[in-house]
Amino acid sequence: MTGWTGQAATRIAAAVRAGQVSAAAVVAEHLAQISAHEAEVGAFVRVRAEAAAAEAAAVDARPDRADLPLAGVPVSVKDVIPVAGEPMRAGSAATPAAVSGEDHAVVARLRAAGAVIVGLTNLPELAIYPFTDSAYGITRNPWDLTRTAGGSSGGAAASVAAGMVAAAHGTDGLGSVRIPAAACGLVGVKPGPGLVPGGGGWFGLSESGPLATTVADAALMLGVLAGTTYPLEEPGRLRIVVSDRAPGPGIPVHTSYVAAVHETAALLAGLGHSVTDEDPAYPGWLTSVLLSYWTAGPASEAGPRVAAMEARTRRHVLAGRQVLRARGPRAADRERLRTALAPLWARYDVLIMPTLAQPCPPALRYGTRSWSRSLVAALRFSPMTGGWNLAGYPAASVPVPGDGLPRSVQLVTTPGREDLLLALAAQLEKARPWPRLAPAYSPA
Repeated sequence: MTGWTGQAATRIAAAVRAGQVSAAAVVAEHLAQISAHEAEVGAFVRVRAEAAAAEAAAVDARPDRADLPLAGVPVSVKDVIPVAGEPMRAGSAATPAAVSGEDHAVVARLRAAGAVIVGLTNLPELAIYPFTDSAYGITRNPWDLTRTAGGSSGGAAASVAAGMVAAAHGTDGLGSVRIPAAACGLVGVKPGPGLVPGGGGWFGLSESGPLATTVADAALMLGVLAGTTYPLEEPGRLRIVVSDRAPGPGIPVHTSYVAAVHETAALLAGLGHSVTDEDPAYPGWLTSVLLSYWTAGPASEAGPRVAAMEARTRRHVLAGRQVLRARGPRAADRERLRTALAPLWARYDVLIMPTLAQPCPPALRYGTRSWSRSLVAALRFSPMTGGWNLAGYPAASVPVPGDGLPRSVQLVTTPGREDLLLALAAQLEKARPWPRLAPAYSPA
């Protein structure tokens, strides 16, 4: 495909606002891209072809079209929040098939900004795992179709990396935006608590955030979700701390991801920032507490239909119910972690660390296999992100160019500084641009 497929969301919106192209034409091109590649990628649970075409025409007819920040931009929504007229299945065939009566607040904000919802994306059942397979199929990584796209927002990431949409909505409870963003070479942002409406699932850990091919697109979409704007101003000289260590003991980090962190550190030093190597003083209890949230969160939300869910989900929920009886998540956990890490953040503005610990596992139907296989694969692949959900700190995954599969680094900053996170990410993008789409799906 040529034309508007694969273009940045900011460029599409500007063109639709100016009348250079219709939202209907933009959406038609992206629907054609989905038709051409969805069978091999498996990003979507449902494609809203007719509804999206009608919604695009409605955007073209809006009297305020020239003021819409996401005018005509095709986006996908993770199938874990309500979209009016669509069932919300949360990656499960056991959830109710009744359609939602109204949009989630996030969806309402996207529509109000002129975005067109072209489809709902796949996720693992109840958003539990960092790889995406469900009763609705396996989502594959557009960079290598034999590997997972990550998770749990894997369908969202794949839909962007394959040029099917310009940007995507995801949710992040223990890394579920940043992990697939890293796997698929995208920018993924987890905001801090309370910035985007409707967050707080999994005992306060989960937040909605954007996945996009550029920092400007991620900033634009996050601004719409949060009801604000992010101008991406130069960040000034920052105090940056660099760590390539995993938060838990005995967890190896792949050499390519260690190299990505130190390449980024050298680049930032060359840009004038103060850069220091120092590992955060992660408390010894952090891993066990995060495991308790990972099991107790789904257990608290599984509802009465868990007996009809996948075997691995039933085992996970059973473990979570045992955790809830023994030592469930506590309101004091977040502050306890912030207190433990406070000395680091008194000295530094931003932390640079890996997003992933190991390369993407194979794209398999893990849901038909043992719980232990999913458990071990998840813990090896993605132990780097969950602590920042518990701390409530904004964090983002940013691509690092290289050969082969995408690499990334994770940027972390203190609560309320999403603007700083995005400004630093934009500075990195300007100094070291990355491929925007997976090579096989790039219009070039």
